[in-house]
Amino acid sequence: MGKRLIVIDARIRRASTGRPVARLLEHLQEIETPYRYTFILEKSDAWKPKKKDHRVYKTRIPMFSFNPLNQVVYAFQIYKLRPSLTYFMMTPQSPLLFFGRQITFTHDLTMFKFVRAGKLPEWLHKVRMQGYRLLMWQAHRKAKHIITPTEFVRDDVVKRYLFVSRKITPILEASEPPLTAKARKPDNPPEKFILYVGSAFPHKNLERLISAFNLLKEQHPKLKLVLVGKEEYHNKKLQKWNKKQQYSDDVIFTGFIPDEEMKWYYQNARAYTFASMAEGFGLPALEAMVHGCPVVSSSATCLPEICGDAAVYFNPYDIQEMAEKIDEVIGNSALRKKLILAGYKNAKRFSWRKFTTQTVEVFDKVLN
Repeated sequence: MGKRLIVIDARIRRASTGRPVARLLEHLQEIETPYRYTFILEKSDAWKPKKKDHRVYKTRIPMFSFNPLNQVVYAFQIYKLRPSLTYFMMTPQSPLLFFGRQITFTHDLTMFKFVRAGKLPEWLHKVRMQGYRLLMWQAHRKAKHIITPTEFVRDDVVKRYLFVSRKITPILEASEPPLTAKARKPDNPPEKFILYVGSAFPHKNLERLISAFNLLKEQHPKLKLVLVGKEEYHNKKLQKWNKKQQYSDDVIFTGFIPDEEMKWYYQNARAYTFASMAEGFGLPALEAMVHGCPVVSSSATCLPEICGDAAVYFNPYDIQEMAEKIDEVIGNSALRKKLILAGYKNAKRFSWRKFTTQTVEVFDKVLN
């Protein structure tokens, strides 16, 4: 009897939320498992596996499509591969008409709480959210097992879908190792600054972070706030809002920057400020830690679970407290040193190799 086939929907591999997918695929090339694999990728994705019994299947079907034709065609494409098990690494990717044996990875439920219409008309956004809720419900109902990145997300999913309580396992993600590029100072860098790296989606709470920064300016007149992230709809909207604030000129939007400059910012920031109201894992905080940057973090959702004793916490809805906790860190060199050492230690708890081996254990559990 030949090896059983596991199909992994990895279309989200190249997206900002696709880090767990990309790392799983890479580490599956390094370990031995009793399965063959086919990885479903976007048509333009050039990634290739190293192992002979690992294959790639390219599809033009877009992610998260509510189009009935896409739903039918994608289900047919998966059936045609004849998998023993299909792993959907972003829960709403499971097509409505696919009923084969499957598991799913639910990174978080942020979409239910914080996603706004954006460029869409409000009525169309409401229709889209109804479709999203349907895809999420049916994927959790059909899944033989569900993986989440933290205990918090596991509990959050169980509260919403009680029927998953006996088929759900948290498997921790991990940070990347420190950037290997040599740090390069950007042109006209700020002398004293606090840092945020990531998107400007509403749940990232950057308006409150800027408001807290404005309070900090009273005690630290030379302080700057550096926001690193790609310029897209939410980022541009935040920049427009910031122009109306008192110290708008001291908030620096860098846009996308190369690794060399990113490393410099991590190494020279007085603190990494993570104001998010909701996270599935909280990867940016760990990335700051591996670069020796002290972390001041929101106490919301999974962040205390991930940051442990390597961060100073604040209520993300309390601007005054946020400012006070950031001030506590940037004004106390001994505390900063303590957080840096604790951060290095904390980051060692996490491993992409362990993430991969524990995922294969779930494959074993479902198939045996």
